[in-house]
Formats: sequence, structure tokens, C-alpha cells
Amino acid sequence: MSTGHATHLRRQTFMAKNGDVERVWRHADAEGVPLGRLASEIAVVLMGKHRPEYTPHVDTGDFVIVTNATKVKLTGNKATQKFNKRFSGYPGGLKLTSYGDMREDRPERLIELAVRRMLPKNRLGRQMLKKLKVYPGAEHPHANHKPIALHA
Repeated sequence: MSTGHATHLRRQTFMAKNGDVERVWRHADAEGVPLGRLASEIAVVLMGKHRPEYTPHVDTGDFVIVTNATKVKLTGNKATQKFNKRFSGYPGGLKLTSYGDMREDRPERLIELAVRRMLPKNRLGRQMLKKLKVYPGAEHPHANHKPIALHA
């Protein structure tokens, strides 16, 4: 047992609650940025690990807007040699789409999948992914939220 005068020196671990977090909107420009590097930075912000009040079991992250998704950089030969796989469950139902084709056809899906794989694989991760907004061009409808730069 400790003496009575030392109890005021104990520190209490801070744990954020669901309603405590003040969310900020952040903006990332994907033009010329490697896909994996962009995705890892976005995942950190979505999880809230950039904040001092980060709590693992609470969604403490911010909203992230990604523009210019069609101009994201795929290093090496990933555009032709790396594939996204989907399987329908039926014989012959394997669908392969190269990353280069995905970047042209559905660039927002390419970034969403990369970020999703870096988030927790549970209902909290699914909740975090809903705060990610990806747009193929430079325009986005969230200007009224006054987003700040992702690295700020």
C-alpha cells in the first residue's frame, strides 16, 4: 500500500470515448505519389494514430478526401504484372484485373482496396473506411468542410 500523500502523483491513462473526438477533414492529392505510400499515410489518419488521444478500440480518425486518383503512381511493373483477383465461387469464375486497367477504369477502387487492407479487419475498420472519399479528378464536393492538407 502507498501512503496517502503519493496518490495524487499517479497518472491515469487517457481513453477517448466515441463522442469525444473532434473530426477534421483532410485532403490528399494522389498525383505522382506511389500507391502504397499514399495508402499507408491515409490509413494512419483514418485510424487516428496521428493524434495524441489515439485509442485502439475507438474510431479517433479524421475524414480523408483523395483527388486525382487516376494519376496515382504505380512503381516498377505493377501496372501490368500485379492483379486484383475476384472469385465468384463457380468453376471458371476467377476474374483478374491488372492494376493498370483498374487505374484507368476505377481508380477510386484501387486506392480504397489498398487502404482497406491496411485497416483493422473488424467492424471498426469498416467504420473507418467510410470516412475515406476518393475522386478520380481534381474536383470534390467537400469544399465546404475546408479540408486541410494530409501532412499538416
